[in-house]
Amino acid sequence: MVPGAISGVLAGRVWRLSQTDTHIRYQVIGHVGDKPTPSRPGRKNQKRKSNTPIEPNNETVQKKIKSEKNVDTKKQTEMMTQAMTSNTEGTKISKIKTEDTEEVTLKTEAGLTEDDICISVLRDYFQLDVKLTDLYEQWCKADPHFKQVSPNFTGIRMLRQDPVENLFSFICSSNNHISRISGMVERLCEAYSTQQYELYGVTYYAFPTVSALAGKGVEERLRKLGFGYRARYISETAQYIMKQGGESWLYNLRTLTYEEAKAELMKLSGVGAKVADCVCLMSLDKTGAIPVDTHVWQIVNRDYKHKLGTTKTLTDKTYKEIGDFFRQIWGPYAGWAHSVLFAADLRRFQERKTSPEKKAVAKKSVKKKKSR
Repeated sequence: MVPGAISGVLAGRVWRLSQTDTHIRYQVIGHVGDKPTPSRPGRKNQKRKSNTPIEPNNETVQKKIKSEKNVDTKKQTEMMTQAMTSNTEGTKISKIKTEDTEEVTLKTEAGLTEDDICISVLRDYFQLDVKLTDLYEQWCKADPHFKQVSPNFTGIRMLRQDPVENLFSFICSSNNHISRISGMVERLCEAYSTQQYELYGVTYYAFPTVSALAGKGVEERLRKLGFGYRARYISETAQYIMKQGGESWLYNLRTLTYEEAKAELMKLSGVGAKVADCVCLMSLDKTGAIPVDTHVWQIVNRDYKHKLGTTKTLTDKTYKEIGDFFRQIWGPYAGWAHSVLFAADLRRFQERKTSPEKKAVAKKSVKKKKSR
C-alpha cells in the first residue's frame, strides 16, 4: 500500500491513486462490472479553447514517454502520470508527459489494450491535455490579485467528472457540509448500485444508474436513510432525465452552449444557478462557468473592491454580473481560475497566503514576546 494513497471507482474500475509534486501514480486493483465507460460527446474532434490540444491517442503518448532525469525545473512542475500496472513478471512503470503542444484526437475505437484505456481514462478525468502553466501565465498578466495569490496555489486542475455522479452528489450538497454529503453519497451507492467489487473486506460501489434512482419508492427509502427533502429532488430529477431519454440526455448537454446547458439543468428538481454552474464546470466542459457562493461574493468585495460584492442579497442579476465580471478578466477558462481563488479563500489554506516576509516578521514577533 502506497502511503497517502486513496482508492475509489472510476470508469468501471477500482483505482488506487497517490501523488507527488510531479506525478500521479495509479494502480487498477479491480473492476466493478462489465458496464462500458459511457461515451463522452462533445470532446472528440472538438478544438480546445486557449489553444490547448485534444488528448493524444496512445501511439502519440507512447512516443512522448520519457524518464524524469535531466528534466529542467519548469518541466518538473508539470503534472505527469506514472502508471503502476501489475503483471506476472513484476510491476510496469511508465511516465507520460501530459501537456502536449500539438492538436490530436482521442482514440476511442475498439481494440485498445487495458493500459491504453487506463491512460485515456486518467488523462480525461484529470484533463491533462490542458496546459495549466500557460493558463496561469495568462491569468497573472490579466489580474494582479491572481498574480499575488497563485504562486502558493499552483497546479489546481479541474476534474472532468461523470455528469450523473456529479449532478446527484451536488443535489445532496444543498444546505449541507462535506462529511454529511460524503455519507449521503455512500448510502446512495450502497442502496442503489448494482455493481460492486470487494477487496480485503472493503466494498467498492459504482455510482447508481439514473434508471435505478427513478424507480418506485426511491423517495421514501431515501427519507428513511436521512436524505430529508433532498430525497424528493433525487427521485424527481432521475424521473425527469429518464423522460428525456436517459443518461445520454445528460451527457449530450456537453454539446450545447454554456447558456443552453445551464438552462436545461435548472429545469431539474433541486438544481439552482450554483449547482447548475458546478455541473457545467466540472462535468460538461463549460470552462467559463463560475459557481457563485458566499466565498466568491466576499472575494469580489474584499479583493476586487467591486460594488457587486456589497449588495445585501445575492440576486439572480448580481449572480450573473459577478460571473460576467470574472469571465471578462480571466477569459474562456474563467471557471478554472475561479477555483484557484476559491481554494485560496478556504480557511484550511489561509497560512499559504502569507508571504515569506510576513511569516518571518511574525516569527520574530513571537520570539520577542517569549523573551519578555
